[in-house]
Parts: sequence; structure tokens; C-alpha cells
Amino acid sequence: MSTVVKVKENVDVPFHLESNNNQQLNSTNNNIAMKNHSNGNNALSFLSHVKYQHLLAGISGGAISTLILHPLDLMKIRFAVSDGRTTVPQYNSLSSAFYTVLRQEGVKGLYRGVAPNVWGSGSAWGFYFLFYNSIKNWIQKGDSQYPLGPTLHMLAAAEAGILTLLVTNPIWVVKTRLCLQYGINGASRDSSTFYNGMGDALVKIYRMEGLRGLYRGFVPGMFGVVHGAIQFMTYEEMKASYNTYRKLPHDNKLATGEYIGFAAISKLIAAASTYPYQVLRTRLQDQHHHYKGTWDCVKKTWAYEGTRGFYKGLAPYLLHVTPNICLVMLIYEKFTN
Repeated sequence: MSTVVKVKENVDVPFHLESNNNQQLNSTNNNIAMKNHSNGNNALSFLSHVKYQHLLAGISGGAISTLILHPLDLMKIRFAVSDGRTTVPQYNSLSSAFYTVLRQEGVKGLYRGVAPNVWGSGSAWGFYFLFYNSIKNWIQKGDSQYPLGPTLHMLAAAEAGILTLLVTNPIWVVKTRLCLQYGINGASRDSSTFYNGMGDALVKIYRMEGLRGLYRGFVPGMFGVVHGAIQFMTYEEMKASYNTYRKLPHDNKLATGEYIGFAAISKLIAAASTYPYQVLRTRLQDQHHHYKGTWDCVKKTWAYEGTRGFYKGLAPYLLHVTPNICLVMLIYEKFTN
């Protein structure tokens, strides 16, 4: 569209109004773009709640605590598979187990499987805290003052546990098998079941047993999701109740001793209620035992060992996980502060 206007010297000059039309068109396009951008933000709203400092905090806490406490984890695993029916070493007590391992395998023996344990614990805690806090923040719609309550805390923890297990199960299989290599070297052993390290174990397990081998113990591992859900629900509710008692916001930061105390109590409650899954999971991942599946493992453990069989290794487990969870939670809380 155009019109004609009079200017000096009576010259007729066409003056185009297209620039105005263009401005209006650009304005309309900008509005549409803003709407589309808003819709994109809605589609990616969950990602906006992902805070990667939780991943780093979990990795730091898991790796540090594992390096310090790995020998106790090794003892727990070896006690868990000690059913009295195989030729694997049998230990009478925790102290005799330490002495036997030191005498037969040296100090190095106490740290068998430490590499996948550090990788596993670091990545597991990192992913768990990342998933858990992202899900929790998403439920709260970014408002940390919004109280979730026990049910939603358990739901967030359970969802985080399932996602973490899918990522880390192969690492736990490797860790278990390396911890269950007895003796100083594998010269006289079957080369297909003796592993020279984490990478060698991953390759051999995949070649010999396929993807299924890397996910052995996954079913009882799902019961570990319940363990984590109970633990985090208890931990979060204790913190919230304590702050309510002090008439402070439920997400108010606590002192070091309070974090340690709540972490220890929540872990003991979760461990007491779910420990048998640890035994089943370890036995299914053990290269020296052969079970048709989880139910076969349950039946054989019950038939030969009774109730006691499902709680083997509980003492070293509690000695390991109690300071472990205290370190992890303390490092996590201080890191995210």
C-alpha cells in the first residue's frame, strides 16, 4: 500500500507505508515466537529442576566413603555367600575373616574390587541424588518450602532408586565378582571366571553371559529400591519434624552432628527391614554359585540355612554402611549448602 504526499518544490514523492506494515508483522511474529518459546519451556519444565551440584555431591560422598570403608564391604560380601555348601573360604567371625584375608592375600586382598566399588558407589550416589532431588523439586514446582510428606518422599526415592539401578547394576556385578576372587593370582583358575580388573570383568561377563549376566541380581536389587525409599523417607521426615519442633522452616539447614545422627538412624531402620535382599543379590551375582533365578535362591537358602541364612554378613554390613551413610550424607549436605 502507498500514497502520495506533497513536499517542497512541488515534487510528488511516493511514501510507502509498507514499513509500518512490516513493523506490525514483525511484532506479530515476535508474539508467536514468544508463545512457542513458552510452550517449549513447558515441555522442558522437568529439566529446569535438574541441579547438577547434586550429582557432584553424591559422587564425592560415595567415592570418599567407599575408599575408606571398602574392607568392611568386602567382608560383608564374603559372609553373605558363605553357605557352608561350597569350597569358598568359611570365616568364623569378623576378626578371623580379616586375619585370614591378610594372611592369604595380603593387604591387597582387603581391597579386591575397590575400583568398581568406587565407580559404583560414586555413580550410584551421584545419580541417586540427581534423580531424587530433581523429582522432588519437580513435585514441589521449584518451591523448597512446600512439604512433601512421607508418601511423596517415598515415591521420589523409589523412582530415583529404579533409575539408578538401571544405570549401575553392571558395575555392582563386577564389584561382587572381584570381591569374591580368592587367593593371590588366577594361574590355577578358570580364565573365564577369573578377572584381571574392572574392564576385563565387564568384557568377559558380557562375552560369556551376555547382557543378562551384567544384570544378575536385578530383581532382588529392586527390593533395594524399597530400602532406599524407606531410608530417605525416614531421613527427610526426621529433619522436617526436628525443624518443626524448633519452629523453623522444614528445609532449614542443620548442624553436622544432627545430619550424622539422622543419617545413622534412617540407615539402621532401612537395613533392619530389608537386609535379606542384599544376601540374595550377592549370591545371584557370585560366580561360584549357580541358581536358576531369585526364587530358586530363596528356596535353597531357606532349605539349607533357615532364617539365619538371609542375615549372613549383617554385622560387617552395619559396621560398613552406618559410617558410610553418615559420611555420604554429611558430604552431600555440606556440598549442596
